[in-house]
Amino acid sequence: MTEGVKCACEAAIIGLYACAGGSNVGQMANKVAVELTKQGKGKIMCTVGIGGNVQGIIKSAEGTDEIIAIDGCPLLCAKKSLELAGFTVDKSIVITELGMKKSGSLDLQENDVKEIMAKMEDALAD
Repeated sequence: MTEGVKCACEAAIIGLYACAGGSNVGQMANKVAVELTKQGKGKIMCTVGIGGNVQGIIKSAEGTDEIIAIDGCPLLCAKKSLELAGFTVDKSIVITELGMKKSGSLDLQENDVKEIMAKMEDALAD
């Protein structure tokens, strides 16, 4: 191996598959995945591509070491999409179970984002 070059295969890849549904909690699930990616705690992946059986996206999912589904509500659309595609979900997190109530609004309040992000630390540690 060339000196100073780090092999990418050494890094664990945590795939974050979020719901981005038509409610506040769906949008929060997506926002959480974006923020976790920015913090280096995983990499947001394309959930809808899994459901659409897009082969490049399926291959990317196969290359992850851990799959985390982040759903907005108990319908578990992200988790079910992954499972229907044949993937094992290592961790399933549901935003409504973290205390956020579902509504039809797509607007997220900054204080809600901070609160859910703080609760995500515990949810990821479980």
